[in-house]
Amino acid sequence: MFNQFLRENKSATVILTILRLYLGYSWFTAGLHKVMGGFDATGYLKGAIANPVKGPEGEVVFGWFVGFLKGFALPNVDLFNILVPWGELFIGLGLILGCFTTAAIFFGLMMNFTFFLAGTVSHNPRDIFLGFIILAAGYNAGKIGLDHWVIPFIRKTTKNRIEKEKPKAVS
Repeated sequence: MFNQFLRENKSATVILTILRLYLGYSWFTAGLHKVMGGFDATGYLKGAIANPVKGPEGEVVFGWFVGFLKGFALPNVDLFNILVPWGELFIGLGLILGCFTTAAIFFGLMMNFTFFLAGTVSHNPRDIFLGFIILAAGYNAGKIGLDHWVIPFIRKTTKNRIEKEKPKAVS
């Protein structure tokens, strides 16, 4: 019932637009500060490796993620120094413009979870909660935005292309 409300209700469209703009602004400004001010994830990654998330008994909870940070992220920090700020900027832009909203919030949630796995709580729980609401709403979350035109265009173009490529029945 709630999912139907999120996906089909016109009032939900307005509420989702407000949530989308709020999260979009947060992502965009975070990314913009990193792009304009220079960004280096080395210290963050080293800190996440040195002080991983631990359970109540003191055991490392996400050892596999620490292994990923140690074995892949840190040696390729130059790649992450590009992906993180530009990813945040484009996620924010997608949410603000309401363009590819579902994809933008999906990647935003992926980044939120990676920050969470690294031990950063900050505003991640709030962003994850709001992000899942937007993700569950699907197309309705971007209806007051560019998705109103972009998604139908893509659907129409894809449908036409598929119909043209269908093999003709031989009689």
